[in-house]
Amino acid sequence: MTQRMNYYEIAPDDMKIMTEMEKYTKKSSIERKLRELIKIRASQINGCAYCINMHTADAKKMGETEQRLYCISAWRECTFYSDAEKVALELTEHITLIPEKRVPDELYERVRKHFDEKAYVDLVILINQINSWNRISIAMGNVAE
Repeated sequence: MTQRMNYYEIAPDDMKIMTEMEKYTKKSSIERKLRELIKIRASQINGCAYCINMHTADAKKMGETEQRLYCISAWRECTFYSDAEKVALELTEHITLIPEKRVPDELYERVRKHFDEKAYVDLVILINQINSWNRISIAMGNVAE
């Protein structure tokens, strides 16, 4: 991987915290393929090619279809995402673009129709985690290879 510096060596304690959070998200109540779709969508919005590349490859290994991966940026117009996936992707967009979109009560209520309180927290943590990774990756000059 091309990057500006080896930030894992320079700030191991910082990166350990990020890695521990990542481990938590993998144990969360959110299904594996949906976690990857969320990571891809947030990374698309943030323009993090490194993370898009990583998470599309991971999703394919998990059996995600190319059709669903290719169309994720246009999920609203697709019939092959479930209602739960669609509302999770909408929440991803709102949290990723929180200065403009916020998370209105109406969206929260729609999310809660598909996800219980714990899953809602897990979604919010997961979305925040990938947004943090995107920002670290972009700031550190990580390049998709």
